[in-house]
Amino acid sequence: MKAIFDDRQWRHDPKHFMANGKVLPSPEQPARIEKLTAGAQAAGCTMQGCDDAGMGPIAALHSPEYLVFLQNIYERWQRIPNAGAEVIPNVHPANRTDNYPRSAVGQAGFHQADTACPIGEGTWEAAYWSAQVAITGADLLAVGECAAYALSRPPGHHAYGDMAGGFCFLNNSGIAAERLRAKGLRPAILDVDVHHGNGTQGIFYDRDDVLTVSLHADPARFYPFFWGHADERGEGRGLGYNLNLPLPRGTDDDAYLKSLDVALDRIVAFGADVVVVALGLDAFEGDPFQGFAVTTPGFARIGAAIAGLELPTLFVQEGGYLCDELGENLTSVLTGFEAA
Repeated sequence: MKAIFDDRQWRHDPKHFMANGKVLPSPEQPARIEKLTAGAQAAGCTMQGCDDAGMGPIAALHSPEYLVFLQNIYERWQRIPNAGAEVIPNVHPANRTDNYPRSAVGQAGFHQADTACPIGEGTWEAAYWSAQVAITGADLLAVGECAAYALSRPPGHHAYGDMAGGFCFLNNSGIAAERLRAKGLRPAILDVDVHHGNGTQGIFYDRDDVLTVSLHADPARFYPFFWGHADERGEGRGLGYNLNLPLPRGTDDDAYLKSLDVALDRIVAFGADVVVVALGLDAFEGDPFQGFAVTTPGFARIGAAIAGLELPTLFVQEGGYLCDELGENLTSVLTGFEAA
């Protein structure tokens, strides 16, 4: 299996993360790259760089207004007297139809959902190349590769078409799926991150040409809280094309695999001919977010179950945070998939 990465993704180095009223170091550290690279190599992956497909595939999902914001906001922020080193919002509109301010502070509040997506000097460059990594992975599948792994970092599944959130800026998995759809394929997105892929759901919620399926910790008491409930099935043409499978905190291997079977059955019913896996490894029992209790061998079972679809598969890295087993868990998923 080919694994794709670009060195410019190191440039995003967030310092701040607010949780429960405390300012803490961000869990989405560049050091994740080292562990994930080692995990991919241990699975036998051949590492390669990515191509530059330009803004077109990114702008297919993200508004030009938002993309201009991401490209320029850090420089604008530095011109604010006594501004902090990172762009972090402190005010938000009540809804997306409120007026769009000219102020950098106001626009940050409009385009950043929470305090977990600080924008620093290298954020746009890293996010751009993270998306290009996913696009390159999609292109590999489109020309006949059976599987590929996109080491996309920063991650993407909390990013909406015009809003960052939860460590995410560009929706890498969604961009890859749209790239595959534009090439005449019928993609399904399977999100196995412990957090619901709310941005992905929001982007495709009224569409019937991309299926979105997410297994995640019940958002009634877990991030992202406001999205990811079982009754969210899509709307308009997209009604019935979104499936959420919220699971209790502490869900173990067997319970997870049982729900995964439901997700895979839905993908088969959709008639997908390619799968984009939004690969969060934070369902691990030792992950800092402590949502699920999936074990390292359990990730191999997840990979094998996905392989049972017998479809071209792109794994796009989402969550999974610093712990000793992070790389091993990636190895487990990929080797489980390839051995099936």
